[in-house]
Amino acid sequence: MLKMLALDRFTVLLFIMVVLATFLPVSGQAAEIFGTITTVAIAVLFFLHGAKLSREAVVEGLMHWKLHGVVFAFTFALFPIIGLLCKPLLVPMLGQELYWGFLFMCFLPSTVQSSIAFTSVAQGNVAGAVCSASFSNIVGMFITPLLVSFFILGESTHNFDPTASIVQITLLLLVPFVLGQLLRPYVFPYMKKMPKIVKVFDQGSILMVVYGAFSSAVVAGLWQQVSAQTLILLILACSVLLTLIMLLALYVPRWMGFNRADQKTIFFCGSKKTLASGVPMAQILFIGQPLGMIVLPIMIFHQIQLMVCGVIANLWSKQSRGVE
Repeated sequence: MLKMLALDRFTVLLFIMVVLATFLPVSGQAAEIFGTITTVAIAVLFFLHGAKLSREAVVEGLMHWKLHGVVFAFTFALFPIIGLLCKPLLVPMLGQELYWGFLFMCFLPSTVQSSIAFTSVAQGNVAGAVCSASFSNIVGMFITPLLVSFFILGESTHNFDPTASIVQITLLLLVPFVLGQLLRPYVFPYMKKMPKIVKVFDQGSILMVVYGAFSSAVVAGLWQQVSAQTLILLILACSVLLTLIMLLALYVPRWMGFNRADQKTIFFCGSKKTLASGVPMAQILFIGQPLGMIVLPIMIFHQIQLMVCGVIANLWSKQSRGVE
């Protein structure tokens, strides 16, 4: 049951990082050193992602522009529109900072590894998922800072320069990814011998970033600002958002005439938001802002989407195999 609900070791470790940051936060010079190590780990992770992605999958995936257009519309149009429309309801419920975090989550690109993994389990269009998820993350490095500058930071400061943030995000995420693609013929053979290395860096870097972000937030008084009632309301808001998006991602592709495999790809790629890219982006975009409250919604949404997608992917896998 735990496996079906995606409550794996990573989920437990993520919770442990929050607890650890609550009682033993890293601060001062140690926090600066830890932040540097985390930045290097994230760069290595995106280098490995670039080396892992095959050219054949990219070419095959790029040909299906209609599928990618729908995923793009869900990720960077539908999510933000819903987030903006919810402002009159969510600001009184959650407060301004948590609403910013909720809206920032809506501006983020899709996940990469989990979107591909769930699409594969459900026997969807894996090549399309690889290309859509990767394309979403690459484009998100430019679109997310622009959306944040217009709809979030424009309310709190007049000195925000999205160009500088895009440059920093490009150097941290895109450059290592492209470098990994260029060096793939030399790096990928070694990666095949160590198939778990990407997973280790993926989960390890996220855990480090979450611990660092929550440490600084705890030092700044996060848990004095977020009550148990507010936390429950945030979980409810994330759950309602995911339910609405998943219903649309389930029925809109059917209405548009996509085949069953593509419907599954759109469902998993179009309904998810990345934690791996989201927290590093938040560190760059929200300097001087309450970072812990900004990343809390994406952390909660991330866990809910993993659990729900785990159940649905297993169900569709059984249906594909004819298992009742």
